[in-house]
Amino acid sequence: MLRLHIENTLDREEKTMAEWISKTLGELTSFISKGIPPKYVDEENENTIRVLNQKCNRNFEISYNESRIHNAAVKKVPENKLLHSGDVLINSTGTGTAGRVAQIFNIPMPTTVDGHMILLRPTKEIDPLYYGYVIKSYQKKIESLAEGSTGQTEINRQRLQDEIYITFPKDRALQKEIGTFLFQIDEKIKLNNAINNNLEQQADALYQSFFSPKSGTQGVLVTLDEYCSIFTGKKNANASVDGGKYKFFTCAPEALQIDSYIYDGNAIIVSGNGAYTGRTRFYSGKFDLYQRTYACTLLDNVNPEFIFPLYWFVKLELSKKIMGGTRGSAIPYIVMNDLAKFEFIYNEQTFTKYMPIFKSLTEAIQANEFENEKLAQMRDLLLPELMSGELNVSNIEL
Repeated sequence: MLRLHIENTLDREEKTMAEWISKTLGELTSFISKGIPPKYVDEENENTIRVLNQKCNRNFEISYNESRIHNAAVKKVPENKLLHSGDVLINSTGTGTAGRVAQIFNIPMPTTVDGHMILLRPTKEIDPLYYGYVIKSYQKKIESLAEGSTGQTEINRQRLQDEIYITFPKDRALQKEIGTFLFQIDEKIKLNNAINNNLEQQADALYQSFFSPKSGTQGVLVTLDEYCSIFTGKKNANASVDGGKYKFFTCAPEALQIDSYIYDGNAIIVSGNGAYTGRTRFYSGKFDLYQRTYACTLLDNVNPEFIFPLYWFVKLELSKKIMGGTRGSAIPYIVMNDLAKFEFIYNEQTFTKYMPIFKSLTEAIQANEFENEKLAQMRDLLLPELMSGELNVSNIEL
């Protein structure tokens, strides 16, 4: 659990002792450059180097899942464009992607970036962790530096260097202390995500062993609407509001916020349209929906704990059974009736035996998700105050 003790402002004596400086990003950057024009190959060998691109940069994190392979034997990569631990990467082009910021530390193999990303490296005057967090805090402003026509936008590198100002303590040890505090929050979020990944694997294994069509379990073939009420929500996807009290689920992975709700309780949320069609999540609480997102809630005469195994059945089998419909230019979608007629095998004895385990796994995952939300909110709230000298990191306890 998270414990906090915060002193809102430094006292006058402390603030006088901690000298703070403000400089442009350019003044604190020792190296800035766009990436290489890669010569891609399909397989790795002793002459290949990994290349990160825009798709690798999401939610302030770098993933190698979308990286590609460059043949350095055909075109050598300059030494200064090979990534170092602590480098900051910014997407330089693309509508909706230009301006995304991430900092990379774990570099498992020789890696560079392509021409759609900007590589930044700090001077010795500033701690790399501090440097990375303050640039990430400016992501909204960096996104606004994109210039050009629709589909051809690009971050202006000169404006990036001249218009982003970094305030930092002259004491490099204090810089590191602030950066380390923020880093510890992110590491806790990553740990929770890793735990959830393990819990999901346990639930998947349990389902495959006792409930999947391949398990051999005998029972009655039933449909989702025999146990659930299924409904959708608002026609306007723009109904969300920043800082709203409740979750507003759309077909995108991240929930938005809204100031009203249409349901309060346990629900299975299914994305019914677009790139994330079939994505299923469990939520307990007050929420609202976009019209192409569906909520499945138990009928009044059904055991409330039935929702937990049912969630995993829908999550693990839905894409196999009823996804694949298309509309327009091959966009997958799910209609409500198909979801209502989702079939699964019901065996009362097996369900009764394993319901508590599914419940425990599901509730543990959601508890970690809620803690991650609070951690991220706390980090984002404290970050500007820590980096302006208005908050003393030594008075914050995790």
